Amino acid sequence: MASKLPRIAPREAKRILVVDDEARMIGFIRMNLELEGYQVLEAHDGFKALEMVRTQLPDLVLLDVMMPGLDGFETLRMLREFSSVPVIMLTAKGEEEDKVRGLELGADDYVTKPFGSRELSSRVRAVLRRAEMPTVSPDKAILKIDDRLSVDFNRREVIVEGKHIKLRPTEYRLLYHLIENAGWTVPHEQLLAKVWGYEYRDETHYVRLYVNYLREKIEEDPSNPKYILTERGVGYRFVDFRREQE
Repeated sequence: MASKLPRIAPREAKRILVVDDEARMIGFIRMNLELEGYQVLEAHDGFKALEMVRTQLPDLVLLDVMMPGLDGFETLRMLREFSSVPVIMLTAKGEEEDKVRGLELGADDYVTKPFGSRELSSRVRAVLRRAEMPTVSPDKAILKIDDRLSVDFNRREVIVEGKHIKLRPTEYRLLYHLIENAGWTVPHEQLLAKVWGYEYRDETHYVRLYVNYLREKIEEDPSNPKYILTERGVGYRFVDFRREQE
């Protein structure tokens, strides 16, 4: 009988770290992701996950919420102190407050258990797609909005009053599309489709949360924004800085 050889992902395959204390769940996820061509790493607790993010540099983390010792929320909080790797939370509850809590701590998405292989693959592809940054020409790499704010597209940073502030991939993509349409109101549905993917068209809370994140980073007074303006019931508009510079 021929021996069963381990599945070897191609060298360029995306590396996904699965963090769950249930071996059966890791096995299910591993099987499906490897069939999609991903390289799968695994950790059974939060402490090991933090170590592997530092040493293995995965492209994406699937992080279970309900784990003994260090739960998923605390693991995510600690992870965000040193890494901007995309994170999808795995939760068995599906309660809105848990989803919002994860997003506020820095998660990029969530999947509610039990989930099927198609849903998991779709979410993984969408988050990895968002992590790929739009490209800009070198002469447009740094854009000056006004004397206070500039955007460095190559470094994915905003420069506020001379201070460089790193943006997470989703924050960057959202800001990129708002600036690209400066002066025009971009509907919630269009932002969701462009930044998150068409499968997210109805999840308007994503836009609201990430607009808040951006305002905290770029606005002098986030409660009274001057750059990212709300068009109530429609969407958001980035100030028409080009007209003001004329």
